[in-house]
Amino acid sequence: MADKSNTSPVTAPITEALTVAAVARRLGVAPATLRTWDRRYGLGPSEHSTGEHRRYNINDLARLTLMRKLVIAGVSPAEAAQRALAFDGETSPELISSSLSKDVAVREELVETLIRAARAYDRNFIEELLRSELSARGISNTWNEVIVPLLIMIGDEWAESGTGIETEHLVSEIVKRLLQEENKSVANPVNARPVLLACIGEEMHSLALYALGACLSERNIAIQFLGARTPIEAISAVVKRSAPPAIFLWAQLGKNGDPAVLGELPSIRPAPRIILGGPGWKLSDKKTAVHVDDLMEAVEEITRAAGA
Repeated sequence: MADKSNTSPVTAPITEALTVAAVARRLGVAPATLRTWDRRYGLGPSEHSTGEHRRYNINDLARLTLMRKLVIAGVSPAEAAQRALAFDGETSPELISSSLSKDVAVREELVETLIRAARAYDRNFIEELLRSELSARGISNTWNEVIVPLLIMIGDEWAESGTGIETEHLVSEIVKRLLQEENKSVANPVNARPVLLACIGEEMHSLALYALGACLSERNIAIQFLGARTPIEAISAVVKRSAPPAIFLWAQLGKNGDPAVLGELPSIRPAPRIILGGPGWKLSDKKTAVHVDDLMEAVEEITRAAGA
């Protein structure tokens, strides 16, 4: 991508308890969101010393990391919280640090402004602000600092009040359209064959796929975008014809993310790098595919595969 500042070194392993502000920066959410998750779902800090504020430990951070990934993928906050609270997987400092490559400075005032505009259904104002951010800050920064926190807070309001689904649809539609505009045709791509992006099976949630395509366009990487609800037969046909250097498949729902379907992809030479994104994928053989946890990890994997 043009903005090289977004590829900072991996955060040092976590060895101490963290404040609300520190965890918010690592996750790329507003501190108010963490307080909401603590109050409503019990996803709060565990560490506490007399006379001091409660602090988050590494296990707390692991659960919150999963919560954030699930909510952004489209899982309801209540369901995401249940899965996060039940999480008992590996929580080593190295694992958590590898999924949090840099602190994110959430644009809290801007996010609050956008939420107020969404409540008022002020489509033009939302579009103007987001378009300005995309132009000034780039796609990945705007996604991490503004769009992701905005979608999380809208989801939290919906979960709390039971209303506001129209607000979520409004914002999602605007974001998708703006990302489509950013997903420009690349005149002189760095890759001879386009990268393939698709939502597997009946998967309908495709917003993250649009963000990925726009980021790749910003890096001058050509893509073949198949979008939502792409059957494996269609993906296989494109693979045979275009021999992509990388195939990115998104699955939010578990019924779509069965790794066995990867065996139906045609064998071609050179073999493409298969990259899986979204919480719907079950654990798969690491030799068959790479599972990525966030936007920039997907961008970096595809960039390497494309030879950029």
